[in-house]
Amino acid sequence: MKKHFRTIAKTALVLVYLVIIAGAVVRMTGSGMGCPDWPKCFGYYIPPTQASDLEFKPNHEYKEGIVIIKDEVLLVAENNFMSSKSINLNNWKTYTKHDYAIFNATHTWVEYINRLLGALSGIPILIFTIISFWFWRKNKWITILSILTVFGMAFQAWLGKTVVDSNLAPHKITIHMVMALIIVGFILYIIFASKTSFKNQITDSKFKNVLLFALVLTLIQIVLGTQVRHHVDEQVKNIGYIKELWMQNPTLQFYVHRSFSFVVFFTNAWLYLRNRSMTLGFNKMNLVIICIVFEVVSGIAMYYFDFPFLSQPLHLVVATILFGIQFYIYLENRRKSIFITEEI
Repeated sequence: MKKHFRTIAKTALVLVYLVIIAGAVVRMTGSGMGCPDWPKCFGYYIPPTQASDLEFKPNHEYKEGIVIIKDEVLLVAENNFMSSKSINLNNWKTYTKHDYAIFNATHTWVEYINRLLGALSGIPILIFTIISFWFWRKNKWITILSILTVFGMAFQAWLGKTVVDSNLAPHKITIHMVMALIIVGFILYIIFASKTSFKNQITDSKFKNVLLFALVLTLIQIVLGTQVRHHVDEQVKNIGYIKELWMQNPTLQFYVHRSFSFVVFFTNAWLYLRNRSMTLGFNKMNLVIICIVFEVVSGIAMYYFDFPFLSQPLHLVVATILFGIQFYIYLENRRKSIFITEEI
């Protein structure tokens, strides 16, 4: 199993990114409250498909925890019971964590698929964590970070619950996103540290330091982006899907986010040029530039062309991919102890 360790870790990384993509789709479609409870969905392991499934049914066997919607209120079955011809409120308790009591089949299943992917991504993580104990003598950090990844996924699941319970509180969504990036970083380190051969790359201290700065910039941009997205969500609630009005009165976070994009671009352009001029061998810088260009183009498209289809989730997902690529290059740059300090 040890020889398959990196393959399993890479599979976990792909699945984590699929969860991030699914989360972006959830946000784009407004499906975050598609399942108002957690970890089940309306009290079911497999959610309902139509509103009538959530109506009170006479002479029906209800299981504890099953949710119905009655007079625009969520009611939860307190015990297993057989209903009579009319509803007996003594068998039900009001769901008090939030007051969101709307059923939309599309929203429910989009959110449910997001949760399924989250659960699925935990399987390879658990497997490579077990295998990681065989690396203890070679590199203790592989085992330690594998264990931390498991705990990180558990914490991420709990965060998902708090996001739902809070009816999508913006700061909790942001923390949820940052935690996903931390998990990506853990897995990337595990993949890199378990390599058996390395490319011929030159370690450069100045390149490494600026790259670390670029990483921080990317993280800040992602956090600011979630705040801008919250503003858009509020606009959708207030004025509906009139896209040309969503950014009519931008927030301060938007202007900071847009201004930071210039810093991000020029910082990564400097890294690209230094890598080429000094032949450092970090070929993934080409991918970094592609991601940066896409981020700039998609950002312009959203603001000036009224949010083209899929532009929002792709903008976020590519930003998280950019973070992952930058972090991996940073790991590659730290591998050797020979530093080059010449100026370009």
